Amino acid sequence: MRRYILTGTPGSGKTSILRGLAELGYEVVEEAATAVIARAQALGEDEPWMRTTFVDDVVDLQRQRQLEASTTSSVQVFDRSPICTYALANYLGLPVSRALTAEIERITAEEIYERQVLFVRNLGFCEPSSARRISFQESLVFERFHEQSYRVFGYELIDIPADCLARRVAAISSAIS
Repeated sequence: MRRYILTGTPGSGKTSILRGLAELGYEVVEEAATAVIARAQALGEDEPWMRTTFVDDVVDLQRQRQLEASTTSSVQVFDRSPICTYALANYLGLPVSRALTAEIERITAEEIYERQVLFVRNLGFCEPSSARRISFQESLVFERFHEQSYRVFGYELIDIPADCLARRVAAISSAIS
């Protein structure tokens, strides 16, 4: 089983790329942080990312999704990973929790993900949403946090430059085939 991480700055097109890969037959696993935010906002919590348990909630869902992902496919693509959650915690100034540390240790020891990470570059803008309240300039800072975090943990970044969706999907498909 080869599990690839798709990551990059908010608004870089990761979700669209993930859908394109699914259309090509790849098994994909959606981002956990967006789901955690959507659930909390549906319950009336405006900024769940400011809650002290936010990082652990994301880590828990990431682990659950990774463990529940089908094992019938030889390749899986995950929209983000616990390393992204590490970058998020650092970006938000939140502590790196024991749960996050333990999950990073687990994915490292068990070699859950491929060491090559599909790093999707920004598109030159970032459209806000209810879950993404970040300016383009802030997204560039966040992009650097992601880059640094993956490098600190010894991952190799496969650069996916800004381009039309079809070419980005094709580039990723070529890289993981």
